[in-house]
Amino acid sequence: MLVKVVDASAMGALVFAEPEADDVARAMSAAKLIAPSLLAYELASICLKKIAKYPKKTNELVAAFQMADRLAIEMVSVDLNEVIVLARQATLTTYDACYLWLAQETGASLITLDKKLQKAADR
Repeated sequence: MLVKVVDASAMGALVFAEPEADDVARAMSAAKLIAPSLLAYELASICLKKIAKYPKKTNELVAAFQMADRLAIEMVSVDLNEVIVLARQATLTTYDACYLWLAQETGASLITLDKKLQKAADR
């Protein structure tokens, strides 16, 4: 089975029904999904930002966030020492470098909507 690393930008679009959700769902289909354990924290942060922007949708947003737990994504530990080196080389945040490192380490493709991260993955 094809393995893919999914990042917070892609998962956020899917979970919170953003315009790119269908594209992300297609990219995720028929693949084993993995992500650094950091993904849950980043999704919680996205949820909080959306609640601040749309307070009347708090219950709906929290429900969408909770639904993300039902998705079959294996959370994987990353080597933070190597992530730091990669982040410096690719001029990425350590958060983004976690996804890139995992993709490189496993030979998996990366599902992201982050243009800078995608450009680094393409190199």
